Amino acid sequence: MESKEMPVGDKLILRGLLFHGFHGVKPEEKKLGQKFFVDVDAWLDLSAAGKSDDLSDTISYTDIYRIVRDVVDGPSQNLLKSVAHLIANTTLIKYPQITAIRVKVGKPHVAVHGTIDHLGVEILRYNKVDRQA
Repeated sequence: MESKEMPVGDKLILRGLLFHGFHGVKPEEKKLGQKFFVDVDAWLDLSAAGKSDDLSDTISYTDIYRIVRDVVDGPSQNLLKSVAHLIANTTLIKYPQITAIRVKVGKPHVAVHGTIDHLGVEILRYNKVDRQA
């Protein structure tokens, strides 16, 4: 398996995004829904925006927030892996200047025997254009 290093450099950071969604394998998860929290790191060069102080030289946090909201509030997925993949893939397609994205999706209320804070997934995806470079 190919090993990739963790991206370095500038990034946009979105933490603690909280939504009510209907994802999961169990029928009650799809019917009643549950809370999901999402964290996103999006790596891209922020130097132009830093110099110009102009939003048109970067990506707005709210644009990424809307993608996350649309996926989590959108059609039910069975797996958190699919939710995270849709967020990452949609973001990379819409914003090709993002070289890599990390998406963490968690659910705090899981039917397991034991005390937990949350269960979830974290994925790291690279822009296909960046991979070919």
